[in-house]
Amino acid sequence: MRAAVFWEPGKPMTIEDLKLPRPQFGEVLVKTKACGVCHSDLHVINKDQPYPIPCVLGHEITGEVVEHGAHTDPATVHRLPVGSRVVGSFIMPCGGCFFCVKGQEDLCETFFKYNRGMGGLYDGTTRLYLSRSGDPIYMYSMGGLAEYRVVPANALAIIPESLPYSESAIIGCAVFTAYGAMKNAADMRAGETVAIIGTGGVGSSCLQMARAFGGRQIIAVDISEGKLENAKKMGATHTVNGSTENVPERIREITGGRGVDIAVEALGKAATFVQAALSVRDGGRAVMVGLAPFGVSAEVDITRLVRRQIRIIGSYGGRARQDLPTIVGLADMGALEIKSAVSQKRKLEDAAEVYKELDRGEITGRAIIELM
Repeated sequence: MRAAVFWEPGKPMTIEDLKLPRPQFGEVLVKTKACGVCHSDLHVINKDQPYPIPCVLGHEITGEVVEHGAHTDPATVHRLPVGSRVVGSFIMPCGGCFFCVKGQEDLCETFFKYNRGMGGLYDGTTRLYLSRSGDPIYMYSMGGLAEYRVVPANALAIIPESLPYSESAIIGCAVFTAYGAMKNAADMRAGETVAIIGTGGVGSSCLQMARAFGGRQIIAVDISEGKLENAKKMGATHTVNGSTENVPERIREITGGRGVDIAVEALGKAATFVQAALSVRDGGRAVMVGLAPFGVSAEVDITRLVRRQIRIIGSYGGRARQDLPTIVGLADMGALEIKSAVSQKRKLEDAAEVYKELDRGEITGRAIIELM
């Protein structure tokens, strides 16, 4: 099969021939249909966060089930029959660790140890190998920028025929992360006010999720007028340009002087972290979903945090087995506009250039790599 392989920082991805991967127990071989281009991959490309290389990036995927690993239980085979249309979550829960048993699959220690730490699946090895040499290629999540990939069954959900493969790819990360932020971390209720700081792929999904959950005022914050215009289509009732306005002051003006119930930071920058903390009302929740380079920190006013009961909450994603089918249902009923969130579709050969465009801030919404 073909895959886009990232070799090292400063060197472009190349299209390589890899051996067809083989699923093991509890794993599924999926023929890739589409893979989203996510900012999280840039942290590996720019070496902001440690990760084994060479690797195949891409963690926002849809595809068709081709094969189950040997001895996989009948219930899993029945749930995900060969030929079924599936979407995968970027957090691939093992289902058996301390956190998965407690229902906190977004903290799965097996995923973080073996995938984020070692670039493989849960026997400690990758499923990807170069055809010409047999050398291992590591996997960022499932390694979605490939014609086939192996995914733990716990990370997959069926998508109906009514949802297109390409646009549905964003469900597995951008929308999945937004749902985790708004539902699990913020515990958003209808009628609350929300500010989303950073309106890229994840931020624009947070706007849609806030609208779906009944947000009364939904404020989009960005420094790009193009992205702010797009944010209005995604559900924003107000916009704030962070390059020309004082963000916390403007948000307080919009909300009658109080600040918002919930502020979501979707960029992973120290300055916007502080903006989010300053933009919430007394007793409000500041939810941080943007990944920053390792070692980046931000300061908050401790006295305000204590006296005014400000809650600062980290949120990495959703909980695959619980949340992914729910998100698919929201998209299928039209509560989420996944088609309008996708701004462009490209081919596997374009992967290196698309990530350069993303790094330069030139992509509004989400770009999708199609492998159909």
